[in-house]
Amino acid sequence: MAVVLAERDGGILTVTLADEENRNALSGRLVGELTDVLDDADADPGVRVVVLTNSGRVFCAGADLSERSSGSGGGGRRDADPARLFSRFAESPKVYVGRIAGHCVAGGMGLAAAMDLSVAVEDARFGFTEARIGVAPSMISVLCLPRMRHADASAAFLRGNRFLAPEAARLGIVNEAVPADELDATVAAVVADVLACGPEALAACKQLLARVPGMPRDEAFAWTSELSSSLFRGDEAKAGMRAYLEKRPPPWAPGASQDDEAEGLDT
Repeated sequence: MAVVLAERDGGILTVTLADEENRNALSGRLVGELTDVLDDADADPGVRVVVLTNSGRVFCAGADLSERSSGSGGGGRRDADPARLFSRFAESPKVYVGRIAGHCVAGGMGLAAAMDLSVAVEDARFGFTEARIGVAPSMISVLCLPRMRHADASAAFLRGNRFLAPEAARLGIVNEAVPADELDATVAAVVADVLACGPEALAACKQLLARVPGMPRDEAFAWTSELSSSLFRGDEAKAGMRAYLEKRPPPWAPGASQDDEAEGLDT
């Protein structure tokens, strides 16, 4: 059976990590299957938002230690590359929402931090536990350190302790921690907000988030000025501005009528 499941509902693709027996560890098999599903999602123009969640009590337990200790590598998937998996989320034009319904430690912290937006159940435990087994949070530091204050990162990395989801939210690893009975409603509200935004605009927002922090100021202003002009000239912005002025939903919004969609496409 597959350890990664995918279910499409309109523009929303829900992807579930379903290797409960292995605590959704980042085995070669799970990384490979997840990469395949996300490749398909990125290539499908009908997919607007990808929700990544889990079955069982653990969102992701990090590296598959049985594979690592035995030297079996990708578990039959030599193309299963965690670094590629972690980096793909920021590079994708799609919006990835984490629905973190279980514990999340070690490499799982990197998977959580890789999400564009994320909500966790408040009783889920998080932690950079690598040092306690003699290794370090190496690859995931690329994703997590930009979200954290240096003092917080030092304490979390060097103590290797576990903490609850509200602390993970304070650290910036996830956006929000909520009671379990509020998880679905909160994720649904996040997804609804995303679907109200233009697909091209969202892709541009992700470019800003990825590129601007590392740019010199003058270069950043030059690039963002060009990007802004390009967006305003585009059909999506023209349709969106017209819809705003006419007080109706833009053509990409779930509440838009077929006439609105046709007018947006003809703009």
